[in-house]
This record gives sequence, structure tokens and C-alpha cells, in this order.
Amino acid sequence: MDVFAAKKAGLFMEHALPNELFNNPFLNDFIALGKETTQKIRLEIQQELYNPNSVLKYARVFEPMDKAVMHLPIQVGDYTDFYSSIEHATNVGKMFRDPDNALLPNWKHLPVGYHGRASSIILSGQPIHRPYGQIQQNNKIIFAPSQRLDFELEMAFVVGKSNPLGTRISTEEADEYVFGLMLFNDWSARDIQKWEYVPLGPFLGKSFASSVSPWIVTTEALEPFRVKGPSQDPKPLPYLQTQGAQNYDINLEVGLAPKDQPETIISQSNTKYLYWNIVQQLCHHSSNGCPLRVGDLMASGTISGPNPNSYGSMLELSWAGQQPLILDDGSKRSFLEDDDIVTLRARASNKDINIGFGEVKTQILAAL
Repeated sequence: MDVFAAKKAGLFMEHALPNELFNNPFLNDFIALGKETTQKIRLEIQQELYNPNSVLKYARVFEPMDKAVMHLPIQVGDYTDFYSSIEHATNVGKMFRDPDNALLPNWKHLPVGYHGRASSIILSGQPIHRPYGQIQQNNKIIFAPSQRLDFELEMAFVVGKSNPLGTRISTEEADEYVFGLMLFNDWSARDIQKWEYVPLGPFLGKSFASSVSPWIVTTEALEPFRVKGPSQDPKPLPYLQTQGAQNYDINLEVGLAPKDQPETIISQSNTKYLYWNIVQQLCHHSSNGCPLRVGDLMASGTISGPNPNSYGSMLELSWAGQQPLILDDGSKRSFLEDDDIVTLRARASNKDINIGFGEVKTQILAAL
């Protein structure tokens, strides 16, 4: 549905919207109107779609889905990636640190995160090339294409309200600052990352690409799917404490298809497993007075569940290459190979409501 054409046909008249609001390549200006306005417009669209006498019936506002070309829905100013799944953090700690003491001392006290690269956030359907980087190999340092390319199954949220420099966002007001959620794949070159991340964390092993779905699902649409998250022990400091259901019950899956072969579903997870919820992520991000801006994107970090088939990365699914996956065509994968197609999907469903997040589909191309 072309909302610019719908406005010209007579919708949204009571909202005194700028004439060119929807004649815009991005949704940032619309989101900046605030939830009171954006929710009213969302509800008006729903009512018109149910109205048999709607002006939409006679206006040229619809495009066939198979002919519509989707675009990145927001202009991303800043991007932050968190590390909010305790299952994922524990698995990584067991592999690379201490099986009996997997989590670092700070992990249960704050949502760990890092500032990513907004310029390399791309849309579903755009292929990526295997990245080059420095790699430690046989006690030598080489510059070569990554041999441990990986996906990360994540959910991101779009910041819907700005806060001035020096101010903090409380958990009570955080909902006003979250516009909606997007399916997100934070690509990782594990061998590049392993060598470079000490002492400042992820850099070139992450910044070459992150892929998103073109669809944003508003938090209002997701209200029926709110659930309580995992119990947090120790209890977070007061500024991070939340009340009620702050997680979402959204089913996630990952498919992997080698070149000219059928897809194998290799992971099925859920956003409800996140230890640190999006309210806590947002509040911690602003707790030092950092200003957030409309259109900023914040990703959850890999979402893994309690069982091996719910792990959200190849690193975990193959246990760092020690237990290769066997795909439906008989081929094996420890990490991603050239021409592989990775597809992330998400859906929130109950007996009355079925909400899709689209998909994030990407093909791996050889290094340039």
C-alpha cells in the first residue's frame, strides 16, 4: 500500500501531516511524529482496510506484492549491537574460555554491547562478499579471506524518540523510545574477530555487513506477544530493573541452502530467551547521557535457546567446527561456504493473530 497515494486520496486528514511526509525514501520523519500520532495512523489504515466503502477501494494505492520493490525503511544514523542471550554467551565462554566459568564477571550486571558500523547495514536480498582480514594461522599472521564466516540470528529495534545529550531514559519511559522491531543478521568473520578483538572488541570481523528485513513491526502490534523474560540473578541495579512482561514471544528460524540445493532448517529459536530485554538495552545505552536519535538501530546479539537446535550461529551449531552440521543434501558445514544462501525468518503467532517479519535472505559470494 502506497501511503503517500492514500493520503492524496483523503486519508489522515485529521492529523495535519506535512504534505510530503510519505513522499520520502525513509520513515524517520514519520517515526519522529511520536507514538500518539503513528499509532493513530496505523489504526486508521486498519479500519480503512476493513471498511467496504473505503476510498481505498477506488484509489490507485496498491501494488502487487510480487512487483513491489522493497527498500531499507530507515536511514540508520547509529547502530549498536548487544550480547543479550545468556545461552549464546555461555556457549562462547565454554568454547574459548572456561567450561566451568563461561561468563565474564560483568555479564549478569549489564547488557554488554559495542558500537557497530551503520554504513554497512544492507537489505535482505543483497549478496555479500567474503571479507578479507588479518588471521592468526599456524603461529603466523596472514591477510586473507575469512574461512570462518558466520551468521548471527538477531532481532533489532528502531529508536523512535530522541533524548538530549546528558539525559537518561528510565525503564518506565523506555516504551516511548522503541518504535518497532526488525529481523537482523549480524554477519561475523570469526577468525578475523578472534585475532583483532583484544583489547577493544569487535571491529573488521563485524563491520563488513549486517543484513535486515525491509519490514518494521511496531511494538503496538506485538502487545499480544509480550512475555516475561528469564529470571535475572543477581538482581540488576535499580536503573535496569523492569516490571511486567518485557520480552516477546517471536519464533525464529534459519535456513541454509548450498548452491542449487534445497534449504535445510538449521536453527529454530525465540526472542523470549533473551536475558537482557530491549528496555534494559535502551536504558543502559543512555545511562551515561548518550543521546539516541530517531532511526538508530539496536540489535540484540545472537539469540540462542537452551537446546543445540536453537543455537543462533554456526559457531555454536558446529561447536567451533568440531561437530560439523550435515545438511539435507548430505553436505557438511562447519562455517559458511561461497554461494551458500542463508535465510532468517521470524513470526509471532497465536490462535487469533499471525504477524510476519519478512525474511533476511543473503547469498555469500567469493572474496573480491
